Amino acid sequence: MIRSIRLDRGALGWATVVVAAYVLGTIVVAHFQPARVNPAMQVAIALAHGRLNIDLPPGTNDTATVGGLTYQVISPLPIVPYLLFVPFPALWAVSRLIIGCALGIVAAWLALPFARRYAGPAPQAYWLATLGAFGTLLFDLSIQGDFYYLAQVEAMLFTLVALIEFAGRRRPWLLGLALALASLARPTLILAAIPLGLAVLASKEGRARSFLLFALPLILGVALTGVYDALRFGTPWQTGYGISTVGNPVLAQARSIGLFSLQHVPDNLARLLARGFDLRATFPYLVPDPYGDAILLTSPGLLAAVGAGLRRDGAWALWSAAGLLTAALLLYYGGGGWETYGFRYFLDAVPFLLALVGLAARDRLGALEKVLIVLSVGFVGYDLVWIAFR
Repeated sequence: MIRSIRLDRGALGWATVVVAAYVLGTIVVAHFQPARVNPAMQVAIALAHGRLNIDLPPGTNDTATVGGLTYQVISPLPIVPYLLFVPFPALWAVSRLIIGCALGIVAAWLALPFARRYAGPAPQAYWLATLGAFGTLLFDLSIQGDFYYLAQVEAMLFTLVALIEFAGRRRPWLLGLALALASLARPTLILAAIPLGLAVLASKEGRARSFLLFALPLILGVALTGVYDALRFGTPWQTGYGISTVGNPVLAQARSIGLFSLQHVPDNLARLLARGFDLRATFPYLVPDPYGDAILLTSPGLLAAVGAGLRRDGAWALWSAAGLLTAALLLYYGGGGWETYGFRYFLDAVPFLLALVGLAARDRLGALEKVLIVLSVGFVGYDLVWIAFR
């Protein structure tokens, strides 16, 4: 995969634009946010001292207390980059911004080789890359320094790696490894392994060997998560999300119904498809809903995915992966991902829809599709306006 990434002028220019935009966005956010050591940094510091519990009082939001010890409820992968900052206390407060921006830049840079695989040569590739890097919540989540947002950024990064490989040589071990890493950030992404794995196995000879190579990284990822949870909560079956303190009464009421429930679907579906901005009398006038806004409002360019159909190579697997992930988030009690701009949980499914947009762009990338991409960039960028003036 790495050999196929062409470091031509276009790629270098793209990298320059990505770095400039993500760094500038991070600087803007830093200006309006106080410096602080976030919980992921605290977990990394504790882990360096041989423990997973952190020094927060029981009842702190998004923590779970078991056996008198308090643990931050967080998936394992977002902690890893913070370990690099443990020896440098002077950087603890800014580590969250550095990590989010750096990993966001990598994911956004990957949007160009990803686009070349799915949309073909320029200019289609640059339009798709722009949608992926600046017209989805990848940009907003990368620049804000939130460790929950970091999980989505890491998941999208490794999902893009998986999809680049899926459109190329389809090596089972690499595809399985990328999806395993994505699921260590966002566990729901393990669902994408089902259709992608079936598509890979259908295209390979020696299916038993291919299955083992694909499944082994996924099994190791699930086992690692189980060990991580067992060390914290005494059992690999307890993730902490069902027993954590939820300070928001709306979410607490929703969770009392169940972490996953059909009763959550109507509200989540209405929010995902139809929730718009509210209005106020003062600038900037448009008020996002912290529980989530419609994906077609913040990223309308994804609508172009419908042009991919089902008959293209791999399209059925991409649609299936997006469908499974969407079903999981609709069943979840958390809405769009409090506190959020747009519907951040849906970012799990976005890379698969981006791939479908690319397939559709091979046949058609007309004025309507370009307008939708420009609108996507504008609405995603509006989050910076909201941060500055809310």
